[in-house]
Amino acid sequence: MTWWSVIRFLHVTGAALWVGGQLTISLVLLPLARRMLPAEQCAGVAREVGRRFGIFTGAVFLPVQITTGVAMAWHKGVTWTSLTQPGYGRILAAKLLLFGAVITVAGLHGWASSRRPSLARALAVASLTGSVGIVLIATALPST
Repeated sequence: MTWWSVIRFLHVTGAALWVGGQLTISLVLLPLARRMLPAEQCAGVAREVGRRFGIFTGAVFLPVQITTGVAMAWHKGVTWTSLTQPGYGRILAAKLLLFGAVITVAGLHGWASSRRPSLARALAVASLTGSVGIVLIATALPST
């Protein structure tokens, strides 16, 4: 095992935690809270879960993903110019653009969650859909 294996492991684990966390919150926790708790308590639980997931995202997920992603790109010899080239560069560019969009949408979701609940829900669905898209794009990256 090399350091690059560890870096790739951290990157994949971070992505799994991010997408898995969104899926767990959206498909398990919130439906259960809506069914079992009064509306006011459900809103409080949703707010606190979202706040903690947001803190995790900012403190752990983003730094790990950005650091390991930059390291892996550097190790692969990716340059700004190569991001426009067919194959690895262009696929990575698509992944990075979608990642930027998802992080922006997730941030807007956090802002809207206490101000505009219907907008927040739509943004949550968009963020989750985009996150799954990032994983799909990542699987298309050539291994060499």
